[in-house]
Amino acid sequence: MCVPGCHAMVHSHLNRRGLFKAGAAALTAGALAGAARPAQAQGMRVFNRVVDLTHTLTPEFPTYSPDWNLQVEQLATFEDTGFNLRRYTMTEHCGTHIDAPIHFAAEGATADEIPLDDLILPLVVVDVRAKAAENADYQLSPDDLAAWESQHGEIPDGACIAMNSGWAAKAPGEGFVNRDDEGVMHFPGFHVEAADMLMSERGALGIASDTLSLDHGASSTFETHYAWLPSGRWGVECIAGLDAVPATGATVLVAAPKIGGATGGNSRVMALI
Repeated sequence: MCVPGCHAMVHSHLNRRGLFKAGAAALTAGALAGAARPAQAQGMRVFNRVVDLTHTLTPEFPTYSPDWNLQVEQLATFEDTGFNLRRYTMTEHCGTHIDAPIHFAAEGATADEIPLDDLILPLVVVDVRAKAAENADYQLSPDDLAAWESQHGEIPDGACIAMNSGWAAKAPGEGFVNRDDEGVMHFPGFHVEAADMLMSERGALGIASDTLSLDHGASSTFETHYAWLPSGRWGVECIAGLDAVPATGATVLVAAPKIGGATGGNSRVMALI
């Protein structure tokens, strides 16, 4: 919130925006006219487009437990105070979010402790939409990974493997949770054998599911969570937008929350292509 004098200072800066733009343009022109910097240029990474892999979070967005949803309280309005301010109340595992290693381990890295280098990884997208359409409880298997590799080559070391089951299109409707009459959820996830293969044979650092969980919805043992997260790796749940991402060649960037001790948290996730 602005302290006294803040609004005047902001107004002053806004009035100088044209000057800032002109200065930036001059600097850009000078850089283009000057000598090239090969070392710096070689270090740059150029992407043609960015795909948002994040669901817009609203109070209506479904969560694993019904009482984990986002709650919003309007604390100030522009009409009354000259500024807008809202308070958000939600669990760490709400909407598109990261699971930190500590989420399913007695000890492990919290979300703020995950190295930044481990949050920017080669992205592998495994398409199991046809299988998930036939079986809501489908689990991505080692055979799916082998089929991907037969077409695209070996999964790169240190990658994030994302499951595209087509489930993201069901959000935020009830079909995303897909509870039966007994309260059991039915949606796809990663089979623990696939997680073991990615850890032991491929050196993957992250997995991402377009459903509410890394495990399939009917799981009561959370085998994939307990195998994957305590190994020091992270997972993303409720990822979106995978239909617009190629099977290989993209880079995923997970903007995880930097909250001390967090077991996870709502994150902005994107694919750089």
